[in-house]
Amino acid sequence: MNLPNKLTILRLIMIPVFVAVYFIPAIPFNFAIAAVIFVLAAATDFLDGHIARKYNLVTNLGKFLDPIADKVLVSTALIVMLVPVGGVLILPPYAAIAVAIILARELVVSGFRMVAASKGAVIAADKSGKIKTFVQDVAIAVLLAGADIMPATYSIINIVGLALLGVATLLTIVSGVECIVKNRAVLKDKD
Repeated sequence: MNLPNKLTILRLIMIPVFVAVYFIPAIPFNFAIAAVIFVLAAATDFLDGHIARKYNLVTNLGKFLDPIADKVLVSTALIVMLVPVGGVLILPPYAAIAVAIILARELVVSGFRMVAASKGAVIAADKSGKIKTFVQDVAIAVLLAGADIMPATYSIINIVGLALLGVATLLTIVSGVECIVKNRAVLKDKD
């Protein structure tokens, strides 16, 4: 197993650690620590892809695991942040709309990629998808860290995090539509 694949597996292993720390309010600054774990896990996404491309270490296992690890990390973080812990609710109930949109887009694009793969085509992440992922990751990290730094529901850090989540949601819609429009030929049946 090569280094990029090990980094992807490390990202998967970090997800339950992130969740455990998030849900244990007895740990001082549990949300800030969860934010650090999340950022480290998200950083492996950039690192594994960079190493794989630079050193020609792209493998089928990596092509399979990497997008799954990314989606599970972000989805898990967004879902757990809808659950109050120790009296702290990181995402207000209306943010569930953003979470639903983000999760729906990921399912649609994943399904679209499966159809493409069944036809022998590969739909790689494009620039808008990478920007979307980066903004999602920053929004999640800011919201998590902000819950320990300034736990008031409407603190400036929380407002910035929610604004970033709003931007990420818009980018999610744009990148999803862009992916489907650019690759719409995948949905056509052969004549």
